Amino acid sequence: MQLLTIQGRQLEYVRLPSAHPRPDAPPIVFLHEGLGSLAMWRDFPQRIADATGCEAIVYSRYGYGRSTPLAAPRAVRYMHDEALLALPELLDKLAVERSILFGHSDGGSIALIHAGGADRALAGVIAMAPHVMVEDITVKGIAEAEVAWQTTDLRQRLGRYHQDVEATFRGWNDTWLRPDFRSWNIEPYLPAIACPILAIQGEDDEYATMEQIDRIALQSKDVDLVKLADCRHSPHKDQPAAVIDAVAEFVARILD
Repeated sequence: MQLLTIQGRQLEYVRLPSAHPRPDAPPIVFLHEGLGSLAMWRDFPQRIADATGCEAIVYSRYGYGRSTPLAAPRAVRYMHDEALLALPELLDKLAVERSILFGHSDGGSIALIHAGGADRALAGVIAMAPHVMVEDITVKGIAEAEVAWQTTDLRQRLGRYHQDVEATFRGWNDTWLRPDFRSWNIEPYLPAIACPILAIQGEDDEYATMEQIDRIALQSKDVDLVKLADCRHSPHKDQPAAVIDAVAEFVARILD
């Protein structure tokens, strides 16, 4: 793990070479979920790197993992700020060009905003359980996460991964439950995405319906959809083999 200063804050990151490197393969940059971190991906980025021939770059955003803890409440536009300000600076400092962005949940939304609004070339986007708008099921699931925070060992389990777990949880949960967040919507970015997209979602996702990735397919130019049975909001945990196979096929398609 190394540290990089982005927007005046320290972010932890790692670069993982593929066991089977492909000379023409772009790096895959992993963008974690709303309560995730570098460590919480576990060995999944390395498995993707080995299956695709791509280097994996994994980092914890501001407020997560061992990166600088969150110092103030998040704005409704926090994913826009990450996609259009922090991520471009990180890619520049790591000298990364034409990468593939692999985002989960919040990270998937950030990848889509960046692809449609940052005016930077990408080789592809992999959006796993992304949000493009706020659904009733999303608000219900996040409200249930607040109950779990208060009544279960969720705080202790997340505390193993985040320096300030209270700030991490509040920065996600409180923001998504704000009344003014209900109008959050990133669909205007979708038609401007020039690169191929792989959108993956579980049929049993507790935070979203298939409407999320169906809207991506309707409004973007080049989209592969993967809908997984017996799978909730974290396809890389519930159906890792299916996700790895889909990603390997997608990478091979855009490189061949």
